[in-house]
Amino acid sequence: MLHSLKRRSVLALAGGALLASTMFAPAFAQEGDTPTYAMIQINQQALFFNQMIEGAQKAADEAGAELVVFNANDDPARQNDAIETYIQQGVDGLIVIAIDVNGIMPAVEAADEAGIPVVAVDAILPDGPQKAQIGVDNAAAGGMIGEDFKSWVSENGGSATLGIVGALNSYIQNVRQEGFESSIEGTEGVEMAGVVDGRNIQDEALAAAENLITANPNLSAIYATGEPALVGAIAAVESQGKQDDITIFGWDLTAQVIDAIDEGFVLAVVQQDPAGMGAAAIEALETLREGGTVEESISVPVEIVTKENVDPYRETFQ
Repeated sequence: MLHSLKRRSVLALAGGALLASTMFAPAFAQEGDTPTYAMIQINQQALFFNQMIEGAQKAADEAGAELVVFNANDDPARQNDAIETYIQQGVDGLIVIAIDVNGIMPAVEAADEAGIPVVAVDAILPDGPQKAQIGVDNAAAGGMIGEDFKSWVSENGGSATLGIVGALNSYIQNVRQEGFESSIEGTEGVEMAGVVDGRNIQDEALAAAENLITANPNLSAIYATGEPALVGAIAAVESQGKQDDITIFGWDLTAQVIDAIDEGFVLAVVQQDPAGMGAAAIEALETLREGGTVEESISVPVEIVTKENVDPYRETFQ
């Protein structure tokens, strides 16, 4: 648990606007004892990441801090450059949502050596000097939705041809894929059509899902490991008129996903709490700044969303 949390306000800046070549213009001006925290984000295309930023901003709005947000646009090298520059600027803490969990570690270690605490969110970093890992148990949640898939197979004739739309450049989505595959391993009647790589980019996920469907006329189910993969898979099923033939399981709600749940061809979705993750990251850095301690692993729960329990999410995703 986090202890004696004190909240401060946030100024969120678009990371892309901060980067000039590989260096930044000055990103912030500290006043007095006002802390400045920097969030190193993967992209700002996915709603999931924007909700994480909103959660961090809201938590820090009540806290009197400044927050700068760097948008790496899916480029791991830019994440490393951003951390190095924020070290030079002397921020009070870093929130890292890593693309390349191994490649980012030298920059994380450099921050620690400079006395800047780092908390990791969502993507799980290797053992290192980071102060906390915030997120969900992605393998366990992948297994949870795998159980939903197995129940669906059992209730629908006992057979299925399954394809996976993943993001093979994303460590965290590979963990989700492995958790799902471990859960369904040995399930009688399930034939694997293969895995396609959406690279965590919606347009690429759409093209990959369309190729998967075209190459497998008997495809009856898709598992999508993240928001771009899920939205891309939905668009592919709709573009090919396969709503009555393919059932989708995946991660992260959007308005399009809720529409597909209502239509009945998206059956179950792992819903995280990205805003809660962002808030927990700010709270952890505040606690550390005040001399407190935080848990090494801060868990944020998930919910499996289906037609039966989707209603409370509608307003959020309008």
